[in-house]
Amino acid sequence: MTFAAFEWLWEGNNLRFILEGFLINLQIAVVAIVISLIVGLGLALARLSANRIASVAAGVWVDVFRNLPLLLLILFLFLWIPQSARNTWEELMPGWMPEAWQSGLMLAGLSGLVLYNSAVLAEIMRAGILSLPRGQREAAQALGLTYRQAMRHVILPQGLRRMVPATVSQLITLTKDTTLVSIIAIVEVMRRARTVTATSGNPFTGGGVEAPILEVFLFVGLLFIIVNYSLSRLSRRLEIREKKRSGSKPDVKVRGLEEQVA
Repeated sequence: MTFAAFEWLWEGNNLRFILEGFLINLQIAVVAIVISLIVGLGLALARLSANRIASVAAGVWVDVFRNLPLLLLILFLFLWIPQSARNTWEELMPGWMPEAWQSGLMLAGLSGLVLYNSAVLAEIMRAGILSLPRGQREAAQALGLTYRQAMRHVILPQGLRRMVPATVSQLITLTKDTTLVSIIAIVEVMRRARTVTATSGNPFTGGGVEAPILEVFLFVGLLFIIVNYSLSRLSRRLEIREKKRSGSKPDVKVRGLEEQVA
C-alpha cells in the first residue's frame, strides 16, 4: 500500500462526499450525547432516590438496556416503531436539516443510541456519586442542607469531576457506534464509503480512479481517530484543570466543618 492508492480521494467530489457523511455521524453523536447525559443523570439520581418506585424503575431501565447489544436494539426499534411515528418525525423535521435527518429511520437509530448509552452513563454517574466519602453527606446534613441542596452543591460537583474520564470514554464509544445506524439504511459515512468503493472512486458519474476498499475504510478510520483523540485530550485537560482548581495548598489548615465542606 502506497500513497498512490489514495488518489481516489482527490477524484471528483469523493473527499467532500465522505466528509459530508462523516458530518452526519458527528451530528448524530452530538444529539445522542446531549440527550444521553441528561437522561443518564436523571436515571442515576432516580436509582439513588429514597423513592422505591423510582429506584426500581430506573434499575430496570439500566439493567435491560445496558445488557442489550446495541445493534440488536437499533434493529428492534427499526421494526417496532410504527410508521405513524416515523411520519410525525418527518413532518416535524425542519427543511434545513440534512437529508439523513429528514428520514423517519433516524428516529430508530437515535433512540437506540440514547437508550443504550443513557443506561451505561447512569451506572457511571451512580458509581461516581457513591465513590464520595460518606462524610461529605454527613457534613452537608450537619450544615442544614436538604437532600436536593446537598446533591446540587456538595455531592454532584465532586462526583461529576470524578466520573469525567469514564464518561468521556463512553462518549467516544458512542461516537464510534454511530456507524451502526447504517444497518437501517441511514446514509452516513460508512454507507457513503461503500458507495465510493462500489462506483470505482466516483459516486456521481462512475469510473475514474479506483478506490480500494481497504484505503477507503482506513481514511474513515482516520477521521474517527482525529475526533476521538481530540475528545480524550479535552478530557485530560479538564481533569488536570479540575485538580488544580480543587486542590488545597499544603499550608492551608482546615479548622472548622464549614471549611471542610468548602
